[in-house]
Amino acid sequence: MIRYMLASLPGIVALALAAPGAEPGRGAQQDPKLARLAEVFEARQYKDAAGRVLPYRIAGPARRETGQKYPLLVFLHGAGERGDDNLRQLMHCAAELAAPEVRQKYPCYLVFPQCPKDGWWSSFKRDENNRMAESPGDALRLTMELIQSLLRELGDVDADRVYIGGLSMGGFGTWELLSRRPEWFAAGIAICGGGDPKQAASIAKVPVWAFHGDRDNVVKPEQSVVMVEAVKKAGGNAQLTIYPGVGHNSWEYVFKDPKVLQWLFEQRRNSAKGG
Repeated sequence: MIRYMLASLPGIVALALAAPGAEPGRGAQQDPKLARLAEVFEARQYKDAAGRVLPYRIAGPARRETGQKYPLLVFLHGAGERGDDNLRQLMHCAAELAAPEVRQKYPCYLVFPQCPKDGWWSSFKRDENNRMAESPGDALRLTMELIQSLLRELGDVDADRVYIGGLSMGGFGTWELLSRRPEWFAAGIAICGGGDPKQAASIAKVPVWAFHGDRDNVVKPEQSVVMVEAVKKAGGNAQLTIYPGVGHNSWEYVFKDPKVLQWLFEQRRNSAKGG
């Protein structure tokens, strides 16, 4: 299914011109939005056996009940938020996902890892041939290890409600994680990303909702179209929302639609509901 949605947001033209590969802006530490989010998300690091470090931020459920299990949502940022400050990865979508009313309605664990400045979530970049490498790159491998570490560490995660999402570079990472470990996830949200359509048979095991602006000149919307059609052809549950007139900033709209999180948190492993 491909949906076309009307989108309106002040400053859309200026936002559409911001490329994800741009160097992070100065003063991230002083950004008021990031400062507020830093109070919600705890700063942590995951370190592998070789000493490689993956910074990440985590926010737990806003309310807990004894004996209750909670979903885990891992969200992958875009190229412009790479680095090692363990803060800038919260620039996009974290505010919407951690809004007080959202956290009350959908208590869950939110995890935002940060890719190093010279790293990439997927094993290929958007200007390459979209063929997944045999092994993941370091950033994605560390993220995969982090997910398993959190499932062991946190005693109240619902392993049947683990979700992956991401935007731009993180959208590519989302498609690749669903390709490599479909058995881990209940659903995925891929925003203005792309993937390897030859992996569709694996991805078809997991419901996916993709989003793209039809005027995206950084990651062409065809990237999402190709992936969604390939997954559907493989028998999977994939849907695509296209935002008319929107460039490379479609993430600004995704979580403004309450149906998106409603759909996401309804998904459980092996019991997917349609969109």
